[in-house]
Amino acid sequence: MKYLIITIMVIITINGCSSNNAFKNFNLDKKQELSINSLQSSKVRDSEKIDGIVSVIYLNKIYPKLFNDNEYFFVYFYLKTDNNLQYKLNGALPLKIKKLNQNNRFADLIDVKNNWNSYYLITFKKQDKNELKFIFENYPFVSDLLVFQKD
Repeated sequence: MKYLIITIMVIITINGCSSNNAFKNFNLDKKQELSINSLQSSKVRDSEKIDGIVSVIYLNKIYPKLFNDNEYFFVYFYLKTDNNLQYKLNGALPLKIKKLNQNNRFADLIDVKNNWNSYYLITFKKQDKNELKFIFENYPFVSDLLVFQKD
């Protein structure tokens, strides 16, 4: 009987602590949650080698009032070589490419900030299609096709 009471006390103590878990400390605001849902990453590679990694966030979903006249993407990447960068959305080249510094206005959307990444705001012409097919090229290397949904 004595052991039963001690066992019950231990179980009650352990169960009382279980309401606190690792997710308790994640205090994300709405735009950070949307950016996590929109974030897509890919290795940049050819058939034999990996040249780097690219990560892309579709900004129109995060800031719909601010970015709605065209298609906007926040792109950050690390590459071993920087040959001939090219971005395409549904086969079309961008209207504008703006290089950003490490502490840019979108830095709060990502957890990774470092000196070896490059950061860009890429603007494409407004697309009629709901499916946006983004590809990053660094000849002869290319990323996987990253597909974003507008709605």
